[in-house]
Amino acid sequence: MTRDEYVAKLKSQIDQWNAQAAALEAKAKQAQSQMQAEYARQIVEFDKRRESAVSEMKRLQQASAGAWKDMVQGAEAALKSMQQAFEQARREFEKRK
Repeated sequence: MTRDEYVAKLKSQIDQWNAQAAALEAKAKQAQSQMQAEYARQIVEFDKRRESAVSEMKRLQQASAGAWKDMVQGAEAALKSMQQAFEQARREFEKRK
């Protein structure tokens, strides 16, 4: 996979998470006031990890042709962390419905 293909894959995944986060935020707004604080905490954590993934994507875009392959591990770790945060938030939202 080339650097451009990999960056496109990352961007697609981040776009998907952004759409899912927007749906979760809409659900959070409809929640009872006591649950809104928990939803807000989960969304903040999600946003932090999403920003980390975006940062890794930007670093990959700017890396030299030889260096980007070495950077893939960091990007993969950021993606995994982001996916875990999203899944945890989704499970919490679904559990408390």
